[in-house]
Amino acid sequence: MEFKRITAAEAASLVKNGDTIGLSGFTPAGAPKSIPAEIAKIAESEHAAGNEFKINIFTGASTGQSCDGALANAQAIRFRTPYTTNSDFRKHVNNNELSYSDLNLSNMATQIRQGYLGQVDWAVIEACEVERVGDKARIYLTAAGGISPTVCRLAQKGILIELNAFHSKNCMGIHDVYEIEDHPYRKPIMIMKANDRIGKPYIEVEANRIMGVVECNIPDEARAFKEADAITTQIGQNVADFLLANLRSGKIPPSFLNLQSGVGSGANAVLGALGRCPDVPNFNIYTEVLQDAPVQLMREGRVLTASACSLTVTNECLQGIYNDMDFFKDKLVLRPSEISNCPEVIARIGVCSLNTAIEVDIYGHVNSTKICGTKMMNGIGGSADFTNNAYLSIFTCGSTTKGGAISSIVPFCSHIDHTSHFVDAVITEYGVADLRGKCSMEKAEELIKVAHPDYQPMLRDYLAYAAKHKGHTHHCLSAAFAMHDTFQRKGDMRLTDWAEYIK
Repeated sequence: MEFKRITAAEAASLVKNGDTIGLSGFTPAGAPKSIPAEIAKIAESEHAAGNEFKINIFTGASTGQSCDGALANAQAIRFRTPYTTNSDFRKHVNNNELSYSDLNLSNMATQIRQGYLGQVDWAVIEACEVERVGDKARIYLTAAGGISPTVCRLAQKGILIELNAFHSKNCMGIHDVYEIEDHPYRKPIMIMKANDRIGKPYIEVEANRIMGVVECNIPDEARAFKEADAITTQIGQNVADFLLANLRSGKIPPSFLNLQSGVGSGANAVLGALGRCPDVPNFNIYTEVLQDAPVQLMREGRVLTASACSLTVTNECLQGIYNDMDFFKDKLVLRPSEISNCPEVIARIGVCSLNTAIEVDIYGHVNSTKICGTKMMNGIGGSADFTNNAYLSIFTCGSTTKGGAISSIVPFCSHIDHTSHFVDAVITEYGVADLRGKCSMEKAEELIKVAHPDYQPMLRDYLAYAAKHKGHTHHCLSAAFAMHDTFQRKGDMRLTDWAEYIK
């Protein structure tokens, strides 16, 4: 018996004002596209008629323009969690037009199961295939795991499938679907190495809970990566040199570490640079997002195996993986986010985390989410999942942004996502600040060394002023945000006059 075929508009019409939808995907990879876009149209129509129409959205991570962007622009979102990178959504969040809650990605499925976030009404899932086996259905996901198993199981009104022909059926089998048990009866997660498999290649649900299948052929809304420039190339080389020094000194094991890398062009460039360094051993990846550079390194034999939650790659790279699935099938595995980002697994198998900072203060705290402490950039994502549990945690950033008008190394972060307790090293194009085994003031000296030369004297001046206030961590509270304040008033941190702030 076939599943009922319906249009995207028919599927969207089932979602009512106040409903909560749980989406597949993790980044735009694997996220539904046709149904959310139609929900946005309904919202616009209802609002034009003077009617209320807002929904709640649970995701694995970010989605694409046809989902986050379209729904935010249609004023269709009451509440959304967790991570997102969509620029339109960001604009509406920063205008306080919708409710957004940031959350560590490893916690998302658990908090849904615990009921903290409320009931899930609909699961909207992108699939490359859906099969009926007796009274059960098998849903084969596309380019990401996310929170799909949890929202499929808990959706009270049913499951809507986008059967997207853009994704080859060759990807059937790439997923390892496993859902963690509820507290206090959780079992150990038996992953010992990156490509271990512990679950099924599909999500299994009661067939009668699938309320409709929408056929479509829509590419993933993938973002192109910027080419590596002189700064990202130098940062990558600095990361490689730092890891090799730790390898030679015995601080990391001779078998090397599993590597994790965050999302974005900078992270992609750093992993590419590591792969090009001949002295870095061949390595395995245990991460949340797999981008273009490590996929190419897999082809070259530099990356041996990779575990991820999503293939956050260009569409050209994705189709290449589908076409060469015989090569990738025993080397690559996609997992739900609560497994890819599981703190216990990360801590046990030995991961080196490589994430990107917006800013780092001289005492080792990291801001990875908010510009000047107020404007949301994207969300914490999985960076804390990995940083807090890594064998070795590294943050990278260019020393300046906005043409040098903003220093990435500041006296005190305008917002803190990662405290100094979990940050082992900060790496810019000017070198490595190794923070391990150092007190606050020693960390400050290390971090000033990797700041841009234009800002090093300013940071030393601040530290000298702050030292007069004594304490274990020196602070002059009236001046801690002077550089941020100067930028907001004058457009350039270099114009900071400490005399205005030092008291």
